[in-house]
Amino acid sequence: MNHLFIGNKNYSSWSLRPWLLLREKGIPFSETRIPLYQEDSERALLQHSPSGKVPAFVHHGFTVWDSLAICEYIADIYPEKKCWPEAVDARGFARSISNEMHSGFFAIRNNLPMNCRTKMQFKDITEELSYEIARICEIWRTCRERFPAAGDFLFGPFSIADAMYAPVVLRFQSYGISVGTAEQDYMAAVLSLDGLQSWIAAAIAEREVITDAEIEAYG
Repeated sequence: MNHLFIGNKNYSSWSLRPWLLLREKGIPFSETRIPLYQEDSERALLQHSPSGKVPAFVHHGFTVWDSLAICEYIADIYPEKKCWPEAVDARGFARSISNEMHSGFFAIRNNLPMNCRTKMQFKDITEELSYEIARICEIWRTCRERFPAAGDFLFGPFSIADAMYAPVVLRFQSYGISVGTAEQDYMAAVLSLDGLQSWIAAAIAEREVITDAEIEAYG
């Protein structure tokens, strides 16, 4: 009934987002992994995704693409799963920070590519990168302070907002990014998810290497 097309689990942050939402909300789905940047990747992707990119989600023959659009669609077809916070103000805030993540943070994307196999201390922190890291930390702290509902995630229970920021948690862990106590607690909650641990294990087991996403340790 539900089928998700994803890229490499080690590298594809966009694929992780709807995958983790489906997994943590207990929504049944099957998946097809299409390795990226291979000779036949573009052809394979275009067979399943109009944009030629992952992820793509198929529900009863209807295809939705783009990670945030997929998450929104899942929220629409499974309202009982409460993919967004229930309170109007919290829901509005969650949508705002999810869209901010979706459309920004290019220094983090470009300098700290998602790579679950990486474990290093990244030291080449530019002013732009430092600003974006600080903004991420501000978002996480603000959510936990303003919406201290039951649960350890940004709005209490796991939501789309957490799915959108899960790849950042992995990036910060991979590159040894220093954050405050509240942010550490949030990262620990995300990293403790069974679904994320399953994704990480599969990512580490992959054999493909995307050179542009492999960073040598600095200093």
